[in-house]
Amino acid sequence: MAKLYLRFEQNDQVLKEVPLTQAATTIGRLPDNSVQIDNLAVSGHHAKISWDQDHYVVEDLGSLNGTYVNNERVGKAPLKHGDQVKIGKHLVEFKHEGPVPNFAVAAKTGPSTPQLDATMLLDTKQAREKLADKSAPANAASGPLGISRPAWMSDPFVAAKDRIGLLNILDGKTDQEKYVLTGKMTMIGKSSMASIKLKGLFAPTTAALISKRDNKYFISPSESKARVKVNGEDVAAQRELSSGDIIEVGKMKASFSFQD
Repeated sequence: MAKLYLRFEQNDQVLKEVPLTQAATTIGRLPDNSVQIDNLAVSGHHAKISWDQDHYVVEDLGSLNGTYVNNERVGKAPLKHGDQVKIGKHLVEFKHEGPVPNFAVAAKTGPSTPQLDATMLLDTKQAREKLADKSAPANAASGPLGISRPAWMSDPFVAAKDRIGLLNILDGKTDQEKYVLTGKMTMIGKSSMASIKLKGLFAPTTAALISKRDNKYFISPSESKARVKVNGEDVAAQRELSSGDIIEVGKMKASFSFQD
């Protein structure tokens, strides 16, 4: 069985041993990761180790400090036994000398029961090709089965549009008045690595993180001393953001919305 051994970069003592029992293992600072590293140098969702056909790979998830394999920065790279993956100030040693994992064998052989066409229709392109083969009337008000529906109803086969978040500064000292949140991770603070830079002598180095996953945005505090509020309520962990939310990070006050 493949395993990960977590330790500090300057220390040989193993902090955590993690067996890879599933197809994907995420590493990051937030508690919803498979391997949580509570360190400011680690992004909320920093990297992912997964099985790819016949080997394991490591993939950077848009982290601020990058992911390194044997001291070389990578976006996505295969892993072999003994490789050292650097995450912030930690090292994750990858060891795999055993047979192919059980979940990989199951994925290769496939289930004993036949696949359902309905599942395959989740692929938008394939769904459209299937529907094009059926000589249905070209009626914008008709559904894929020829059933009439009101014009205001959305087409279930059209992929959801990627939503881009916006942050408009209402109060406080920052380097800009408006920020477009295009990255997977946006740091708020006076750190040189912060995308939203706070100004002021007492501004925290890293105050909060805004992460983007599955077309949604989430905010979480980065330092125990940093006070983060959404609509006047304290945020202790992670909170999803909605259009119109008022965010307060220290003395900064901003409104969150989505780009038209």
